[in-house]
Amino acid sequence: MTIAPGERVTLQGESGVGKTTLLLCLAGFVEAESGAVSFNDEPLLTLPADRRPVAMLFQEHNLFEHLSVIRNLTLALQGVDEALILTEAGRLGVDELLEKMPAQLSGGQRQRVALLRTLLRPEPVVLLDEPFAELDAKTRELAADWVQEKVEASGKTLILVTHQDEDVARLSQRNIIITG
Repeated sequence: MTIAPGERVTLQGESGVGKTTLLLCLAGFVEAESGAVSFNDEPLLTLPADRRPVAMLFQEHNLFEHLSVIRNLTLALQGVDEALILTEAGRLGVDELLEKMPAQLSGGQRQRVALLRTLLRPEPVVLLDEPFAELDAKTRELAADWVQEKVEASGKTLILVTHQDEDVARLSQRNIIITG
């Protein structure tokens, strides 16, 4: 599979077919059994996860429970202007939650915080694993539009795993169906 720089690709397929595993492999959290992965003609499989040009949103959101939302964001987004973080938090409707602890947030609120943390990072490749699964229809539309705007404005490459055809229609330039 070849994905062009700046392309927005969605991945679909039955549960258990390996969509999440593929993202984890690209990010460096799972070792590839075969094949090759490169970015700008540079091999990635030998690079540790922290040196890959990838920002990933996991299904679990992965927030530090002992840190406030704003501390989670500023820790993950070192070097990003805090005013930008606050502005974008407002656009996603989580600006009122910044002083709360992750345990005080709903699943959908945690998901939007995780989206902020992932999309505001500098890496040129964004991997999103079911990023809108816990959002109501209105918030899902808001978040999807925000993701599309951020990816297009930054020229980032987006690879998004989803079971929802509406996500494909809204965000994808190309949809890849993975079969077992």
